[in-house]
Amino acid sequence: MKTRLTPFSKLLIVAGIIAAGVFAANKFNLINFEKTSSEFIETDDPKNETPDYDDEKVIKIGVVTWGGYAGGQYFNEGFKANKNSRFYKEYGFMVEFKVLDDFVASRDAWKADEVNLLWATIDAFTTEVNGLKDYKPKAIFQADWSRGGDAVVVRRGISKMSDLKGKTVAFAEMTPSHTFLLWMLEAANLKYSDIKPKIVASAIDAADLFKKGQVDAAVVWSPDDTDCVAKVKGSKILQSTREASNIIADVFVVKDKYLNENREMLKNLLKGWFIGASEINTSESAKKKASRILSEGLAMPEDFCYQAINNVRLCTYGDNVNFYGLNPKFKGVTGEEIYNKMEMKYKETGYIKSRLPAWSLVGDHSLLDNLPLKTKEQEAEKSTTFTEATDEVRQSEAISTKEVSITFASGSYQLDENMKYIIDMQFLDIAKSFANARIRIEGNTDSMGGAEANRVLSRQRAQAVANYLISEQGFDKNRFIIVGNGPDKPVASNATAEGRSKNRRTDFQLLSD
Repeated sequence: MKTRLTPFSKLLIVAGIIAAGVFAANKFNLINFEKTSSEFIETDDPKNETPDYDDEKVIKIGVVTWGGYAGGQYFNEGFKANKNSRFYKEYGFMVEFKVLDDFVASRDAWKADEVNLLWATIDAFTTEVNGLKDYKPKAIFQADWSRGGDAVVVRRGISKMSDLKGKTVAFAEMTPSHTFLLWMLEAANLKYSDIKPKIVASAIDAADLFKKGQVDAAVVWSPDDTDCVAKVKGSKILQSTREASNIIADVFVVKDKYLNENREMLKNLLKGWFIGASEINTSESAKKKASRILSEGLAMPEDFCYQAINNVRLCTYGDNVNFYGLNPKFKGVTGEEIYNKMEMKYKETGYIKSRLPAWSLVGDHSLLDNLPLKTKEQEAEKSTTFTEATDEVRQSEAISTKEVSITFASGSYQLDENMKYIIDMQFLDIAKSFANARIRIEGNTDSMGGAEANRVLSRQRAQAVANYLISEQGFDKNRFIIVGNGPDKPVASNATAEGRSKNRRTDFQLLSD
């Protein structure tokens, strides 16, 4: 397991956005928060002159250098435990945030009860949950969705994900970079074995290899993505988590024992955290204040921290209700879906050897039950609304293409239940996870029959697939671009029955506006 790190070193101060699910290697630790919970901020409050702190009423939270925890840090009025904190004023306990960028050190601190809550991303947590089983870890709430930090940068001559076949790709394994790469490969009909992986310790190292011309592509974190493009002539960002908007989810984990012994205090922690998140989400002045708090706590420039907050969705109570599958009408991505998906993906690539505990034993939503936050400000994020595609977008080159074989009856474009099942199994999770990407659906036929009739039929079949995703899965109709290729784009010879079968397919293509 590698560490979650930030895409900058001590010697480089950058303005930009902080990456999704950022892990940091030991040598890139920026600040040391090894102070004890008895070291508090002095305030003008006269009551603070003779402090009488109950250590049992200080919640210690292990975090990394990342903008997605701003809701709690803003509500706490800083990183240190202090009497100005709204947690203290409203609920009677204090909160201390410890920056633990080193992965191993952070886990050791959690095991030793030096921190009570610990950061994780639910995708990468699948690779470590078995190693923590003695502590019965519980993911008790989602702090944020990553929105734009992870990116695949590619050299000149690579224009789509399928071009990576046989190419060398640098990435940090078992981090959000690894997760993002696996999703991108699946969306492009590629397997992990189709690329030449170059395993590195961090995303910084991946960017360094790319800039040195030693790899064809790299999964990096902002602002290294723009730095790579600036320094490698002809290179570009192929895809980022702005489009792949529901893959990397930050959560906080506690021990089962701590959860059971501190339920009321933790419930109030969530309440205050979600209020802080909603205020930042809806108020520019609150966001600027949060940026100042992060700037002081992380020792980073204020504009850097402002962009860090803009690069995430700070999750509210409503977002958590959806994430934990408590809203029966929600059709987006849940924590359970990510957890189960990544268990499968990491098993396929050999990183997980044994069965994981069921999501019901890991994802604990008990603190959300009856939380009094059913206000407009706490509503879940709205799904992306698309405008009608322009001609330029309609004709743009696809970032990736997923081929799905849907066997229609001869001359028919009606979907049956088995066809819907195939779509659900082979493409639905991609469509949901890449929620900000347009989808072009191209129908294709073999060469039997008239070419023009086949083009009409193939378009009708592509439209039938889109209609299913719109009516039964709740997608925006403007998200889809419908194309009927007929027999014009074969992937195999029409001279054989096997080749004709391969040509009777539906292609799902992800586009960027």
